[in-house]
Amino acid sequence: MELIDVMLKRRSTRKFTDEPVAKDELDKILQAALLAPTSMNRKPCNFMVVERKETLDALSKSKNHGADLIKGADKAIVVVGDAMVADTWIEDSSIALTYMHLMATELGLGSCWVQIHLRDKDGEDSEQIVRDILKIDEHYRIVGIMALGHSNDIPKAHTLDDIDKNKIHFLV
Repeated sequence: MELIDVMLKRRSTRKFTDEPVAKDELDKILQAALLAPTSMNRKPCNFMVVERKETLDALSKSKNHGADLIKGADKAIVVVGDAMVADTWIEDSSIALTYMHLMATELGLGSCWVQIHLRDKDGEDSEQIVRDILKIDEHYRIVGIMALGHSNDIPKAHTLDDIDKNKIHFLV
């Protein structure tokens, strides 16, 4: 597959089967995350792989809307940016999440990026909830969680005709 085909095929999946993600599939997704560029090559991102159903369930309750799909995933990868290493932790974490999403698509896996930064659960900061669940220090920031699993419910691929070319502006 060409990269553009992977990009067109990449869709968020919110329903997963019980089939486990294989170790080699997970390894490739983590390799993709580690290959993601970071500002000044500081590499502030850490990747916490969650497999325990109890922890997946707790993470699924970390914000008011949009996280419940985590409990049905086989695995989740929490992207943790070290704010003491780089002030670009948001950008760097976002790029890593994107690389993981694309690799999951390449492998035929379902995935969904669950936003945590700037979200809340009944007025409580979602980042703090995730920090408490995973028992990590305050200087670690959480942009999002990548839910992963096999799925029979992946939406059909986009086409190049779906692109809104009106968003492109040439300045002369």
